[in-house]
Amino acid sequence: MPIVPNSASTDPAPGTAPLPASCDAVIVGAGVIGLSIAWRLASRGMSVVAIDRGYAGCGASLAATGMLAAAAEFEPGGLDLVALALESQRLWPTFRDALEAASGRTIDYRDHGTMLIALGRDEVARARFRCEQQLAAGLESRWLSGEEIRDREPALRPSVVGGILCPNDHQVDPPRMIAALKGALRSAAGTLVEGTAVNALDLTAGRIAGVTTTSGAVRAPLVVLATGVAIGSDGLVPAELRVPVRPLKGQSLALRMNAPSDLSHVVWTEQLHLAPKGDHRLVVGATVEERGFDSSVTAGGVYSLLEGARRALPALEEMELIAMWSGWRPTSDDDAPVIGATGLDGLVLAAGHHRNGYLLAPVTAQAIEDLVITGRMPPIAAGFDLSRFAGANATRPTQEANS
Repeated sequence: MPIVPNSASTDPAPGTAPLPASCDAVIVGAGVIGLSIAWRLASRGMSVVAIDRGYAGCGASLAATGMLAAAAEFEPGGLDLVALALESQRLWPTFRDALEAASGRTIDYRDHGTMLIALGRDEVARARFRCEQQLAAGLESRWLSGEEIRDREPALRPSVVGGILCPNDHQVDPPRMIAALKGALRSAAGTLVEGTAVNALDLTAGRIAGVTTTSGAVRAPLVVLATGVAIGSDGLVPAELRVPVRPLKGQSLALRMNAPSDLSHVVWTEQLHLAPKGDHRLVVGATVEERGFDSSVTAGGVYSLLEGARRALPALEEMELIAMWSGWRPTSDDDAPVIGATGLDGLVLAAGHHRNGYLLAPVTAQAIEDLVITGRMPPIAAGFDLSRFAGANATRPTQEANS
């Protein structure tokens, strides 16, 4: 059994494009955020190079489940982040259509919705309160009785008492998404260089002039750092621009469903989520562990996922366990992304997306595209730049994760 990142039909082979001597923009990091930005900038006619030390998506992007869950992820106090998430959710259908058209690939965009279920009477009050909070925040949610939930998902345990339907919380398949982004970038004449590490930023007269890599130097007036958890520790960001992003470990696993009828919605319990994919995989995730850069897959982590999933879906006992893996969520001090310009001319950040990289990819790419083309980000994204961490009185949009 593989202990590997989320896998499916994709194109994980390292890129063979040579490193150019110069370009308009270098994107450091080729996960879902970096590739989305690179594609959109290349589509605007810019010469763009995306560089990754491994292969595209090899960090958090291929360890993720691919949920687009503005409502399910909501926690009180995160209204600015909710607005950003809802805007990205609104952009997603157009983003999907353009991506699939540009790449010639499908991304398994599944619009069945998400259900947050209460397993037993003791969980009902908490679930009802959560539903009320979602509605008060302007999210589209609806309370379902246990009977209504079982009508939609007959394979769930009969003891399900009730829950929340989040009809606009959809999902994509991460491997297919990464493969499509690679294809779309190539179709826009962008360059992807994999297996190459960026060692340093090149500065001339106090502004960005390019990067140096293990394969040589690239001259460019714009560098976008989209390196996920590495952005806080890889030494590329000048010390005075401290980016408070840390790894938050998560372990996940995948099973092979015996029939499509086993599950169609994404289902959340209080402990975990279950996400059915178009190729009959069922992704179960994810633990939440403050373990630094520990990448181990542990017996305790796998046991907690299997036992928690079995409580909701008894048919899981008969499913084949096909993969286990771990990953690191790139989590900022306030769990919101760090997007935008820095005090260094030509250096832009796009990191710290926590659990919401796939959800926020369209709005992040749009924000950086606007910043590069017009000189400013849209108002909905403007409050998420690095300046919010400067000083004790900074306003910090927050959103906690619960699984």
